[in-house]
Amino acid sequence: MRLILLGPPGAGKGTQAARLAAKFTIPQLSTGDMLRAAVKAGSPVGMKAKAVMDSGGLVSDEIVVGIIADRIREADAKNGFILDGFPRTVAQARALDELLAAMRMQLDAIVELKVDEKALLGRIEKRAAETLAAGGAVRADDNPASFKVRLDAYRELTAPVSAYYAGRGTLKTVDGMLAIDAVSSAMDAQLKAEPAAFGAAK
Repeated sequence: MRLILLGPPGAGKGTQAARLAAKFTIPQLSTGDMLRAAVKAGSPVGMKAKAVMDSGGLVSDEIVVGIIADRIREADAKNGFILDGFPRTVAQARALDELLAAMRMQLDAIVELKVDEKALLGRIEKRAAETLAAGGAVRADDNPASFKVRLDAYRELTAPVSAYYAGRGTLKTVDGMLAIDAVSSAMDAQLKAEPAAFGAAK
């Protein structure tokens, strides 16, 4: 199972990716984790990434895709993988298409968790208020202001990725506002549906 999981911050991608990873015995791959691992391993592309990060720059799409290419060649990804948080832009989606074509790999599904952004923001605000009322400290990712910034960035940069895949007829959607188990069941139903042939080796 080779899967891309899309959705805005707070949609539950991490939770669902972890469940799918356990179900299919495949790795859940996030760009942040892969970057750190590549740097730690001292691989050629990892050293390139380290040089860029040490200088305070943003790691290029070329480097990120190179790290993904190295990672999905590893033994634990032989039977598939879940890309969580990548691609973040249409340019990255196109670069991933080229990578998979070159590696003669085919994606099985691209699933987006659809959510109500206002409801999500309301949840964050309520959780922050309850934490403060209990005398606790609000985590950075539970801060309504910072969460809104992340949502705005997602809407500008990453939402077009969904449109890119939808335009190719390869996007499946699931209601991310359902209870966690219900979301998992809906995803299972989508993944059991006859997959579209895309990104396939010719």
